[in-house]
Amino acid sequence: MTKGKAFKPGQGYSQQDWDEVSDSPELTEAEIRAARPFAEAFPDLAESVRRTRGPQKAPVKRLVSLRLSQDVIDRFKAAGPGWQSRIDDALRKAAGL
Repeated sequence: MTKGKAFKPGQGYSQQDWDEVSDSPELTEAEIRAARPFAEAFPDLAESVRRTRGPQKAPVKRLVSLRLSQDVIDRFKAAGPGWQSRIDDALRKAAGL
């Protein structure tokens, strides 16, 4: 088991998860010195992460809380990613915008 740490339930992982990784050895000084930054070790993956969309400079949409029927949500989600945008499109059409 890792020094000074014990399994705590309700942290997003199970006792089995904890047991599977708890015997990982501590890094040696040589391993720490040989470590490279993520972007250097995995340049393609780092670039794909960098290319993700960040916060909008001038948001064109507003965050609201809206209660919808579960069957409506299920229908839009069934078509895959972009379901919130499809709901927005349907509401714009219904409002005549």
